[in-house]
Amino acid sequence: MTNNDKIPELTNGEFEKFTKEGFTFISFHAEWHMPSVMMGPIIEDLSEEFGDKIKFGKVEVEDNSELAEKFGVNTIPSFMLFRDGIILEQVVGSLTQEELGNILREYINQGKQNGQA
Repeated sequence: MTNNDKIPELTNGEFEKFTKEGFTFISFHAEWHMPSVMMGPIIEDLSEEFGDKIKFGKVEVEDNSELAEKFGVNTIPSFMLFRDGIILEQVVGSLTQEELGNILREYINQGKQNGQA
């Protein structure tokens, strides 16, 4: 997740505006945390695959502890999918690209069925 210009690093001040509209996937991580680092390329690939439907952002929990506390992030990596500022799904721990992709696809497809995505 380090040195990734494709996925913006969000701060306490930017988070609400970033997640306010549409689907948003947020990765809560720490740069020193090996499972977080290992998930980085997976999140990057997913952002390329779903970039036209979902905005991707990341939060460094040590630099933004208020956000981590607000959303109850006690374990990293932790991932949240929002829609219009509301949490739809929270996943904790390392997952495969396929597992995370399937979760995202499920919500995108539900939105299409509801005439929204």
